[in-house]
Amino acid sequence: MGAPIVVGVDSSTQSVKVEARDVATGAVVAIGTAKHPPTTPPVSEQDPRAWWDALVAAFAQLGDHRSDIVAISIAGQQHGLVLVDADGDPVRPAKLWNDTTSAPNAERLVAQLGAQRWAAATGSVPVAAFTITKLAWVAEHEPHVLARATRVMLPHDYLTWRLTGAHVTDRGDASGTGWFDASTGDYLCDLFKLATDGTWDGAIPAVLGPTEAAGTVTAAAAAALGVPGTVVVGPGSGDNMGAALGLGLRSGDVAISLGTSGTVFAVSATATRDPSGAVAGFASASGSYLPLVCTLNATKVTDTVARWLGTDAPGLAALALSAVDDPGTVTLVPYFDGERTPNLPDATGTFHGLTNATTREQLALAAHDGVLSGLLAGVDALREVGASVEGRIFLVGGGSRSAAYRQRAADLTGKPVTVPDTDETVATGAAVQAAAVANGEALDAIALRWHLGAGVDIEPRSETPTDTGG
Repeated sequence: MGAPIVVGVDSSTQSVKVEARDVATGAVVAIGTAKHPPTTPPVSEQDPRAWWDALVAAFAQLGDHRSDIVAISIAGQQHGLVLVDADGDPVRPAKLWNDTTSAPNAERLVAQLGAQRWAAATGSVPVAAFTITKLAWVAEHEPHVLARATRVMLPHDYLTWRLTGAHVTDRGDASGTGWFDASTGDYLCDLFKLATDGTWDGAIPAVLGPTEAAGTVTAAAAAALGVPGTVVVGPGSGDNMGAALGLGLRSGDVAISLGTSGTVFAVSATATRDPSGAVAGFASASGSYLPLVCTLNATKVTDTVARWLGTDAPGLAALALSAVDDPGTVTLVPYFDGERTPNLPDATGTFHGLTNATTREQLALAAHDGVLSGLLAGVDALREVGASVEGRIFLVGGGSRSAAYRQRAADLTGKPVTVPDTDETVATGAAVQAAAVANGEALDAIALRWHLGAGVDIEPRSETPTDTGG
């Protein structure tokens, strides 16, 4: 037997990543990855069983380290709707956070109660991304399918279910459903029933505390993953909550995440409530709050523009940085897949200010700045609802590897931006939770011992930052 190991899982829209860490030092000893089925909004659905198959494939890449695993925790893509029958089998593909077909249902739900009442009850105003709107969509369009379902789950809940047989969640991920009050920790059953007009009474998962175990792995799960049958499973959480744990965020710190979606979130000691709908009043995975602004469009935009210009992401970044001193007049509104913030699910992207003199370099710069500007406006929105955003700024997600995103984030905020040494903050945060569950240790003590949040500081080059995010 080697040193005890914990595994943090990041089950995202695109793939699953598993990160095995030494409990004592936090050192990464092995990693594994596997792809999820691709999706293209407005219809974005995946078979939850594909997530499990990917998890099994990723665990196989951990090799002999699996025998030393003592705990696992899952951080998963938020909001997705998983419906299972009495045998635990999905009755339909999961509708994911970036499926915008439920936008009309979101509008009807908000109209029924009013934005003020939704914000007062849940801290958020439902948009197409939220689970409650997807449940309403299924109730409207597939009532026969809903009738077969006995339980509702979020994506991370489903994987925890496959690991333990326990129907559980945590307050962080529950806070993104639309039927949970993060400030009290209570489900709002009247809102849950509102989504289906009271026609469905499926079971909702029990809400666990930040370091409360969901259980141990079942014999079937242990055999599939190749781990001991004594492995403990944490409560898990949403991916953004996992990232906050993985960064060791303190009150006032801000994280800007560039992945399939873009997010801005900050740790807050108090709950936030925003009737405008721009800020989601989420709970954190640590017992505090995590007000968050999310955009649908982030690195897919620059990947697409790179393809149009006949280059790749690093090539586009190089083009963009060469245009900083001569940006021209072009700007990009990057709503390629519709948009969540602002709530414009049917919007499309638009280049403005094109002239015959516009260069490839200027188009590349506009693409990066267009994505970042939407996220930096989100920092202002967090400030306006009372969240402290004057602490450190972290840039995370796949886009944080881009030289252009790094430098332009610092330039546009006018502040140093830290790019963490670890690439996988979500999986790291899940590993922190797993370690806390295994050892009964405080989350912040583990973050301190593992030196989370350390990274490269990018200094701004611009002397005149924009008004947003500073």
